[in-house]
Amino acid sequence: MSGRTHRYEIGLNWTGNDGKGTVDYRAYRRDHEITAAGKAPLAASSDPAFRGDRTRWNPEEMLVAAIASCHMLWFLHLASDAGIVVTDYRDQPRGTMAEDEDGAGRFTEVVLHPTVIVRGDVDPTVAAQLHHTAHEKCFIANSVNFPVRCEPSLQRDG
Repeated sequence: MSGRTHRYEIGLNWTGNDGKGTVDYRAYRRDHEITAAGKAPLAASSDPAFRGDRTRWNPEEMLVAAIASCHMLWFLHLASDAGIVVTDYRDQPRGTMAEDEDGAGRFTEVVLHPTVIVRGDVDPTVAAQLHHTAHEKCFIANSVNFPVRCEPSLQRDG
């Protein structure tokens, strides 16, 4: 079976030029917009630790969100295939990034904390296996070079 290739095209527009450009590290805002055809723009900036706007999404948050979102979508797919009715899914993922003395850095881990609410009796071992399989299939988790862990919670609806 041959694999398929998917392409993702976005637009990126820096909106932080206050008239002087990048004449100085403090002379410009890190604000930018991320766009894709048919979608509302995503207001982004850098992390506030790097002179960013805390009211906008930063790349680090978007990376953690992408991992959590991909895991959730796979889990829901697998649960549906297994006949498990999920009525709610929430996550509070946490990413840890280490910064070097020279300003470079890297993520050292992301930990997912999904709380899944299901209808009926579901064996927690089966739910844990679905999380494991979701992690194995997650396109984003398979693309990063740091550990992604999952610490799930399973609850019964009603």
